[in-house]
Amino acid sequence: MIQGRSTKTGVTMARTKKKIVRREWTKEDVRQMKTMAKAKAGVTKIAKSLKRTPGATQVMAAKLGVSLSTRI
Repeated sequence: MIQGRSTKTGVTMARTKKKIVRREWTKEDVRQMKTMAKAKAGVTKIAKSLKRTPGATQVMAAKLGVSLSTRI
């Protein structure tokens, strides 16, 4: 028997990997992140406004020394 994903016809199809697209952080992106962090916006809200993942947003904030904690 052939291993892998099978269809109704019994033919196995190869899975294609999704291409990862990385965008550089612009000065405007950094400025917006810092402004929203000062306003105590959450990580997910900041990430959505920048059209980035929460993980990428947290990593860049850590590199810049910006606190994204919403706790006082």
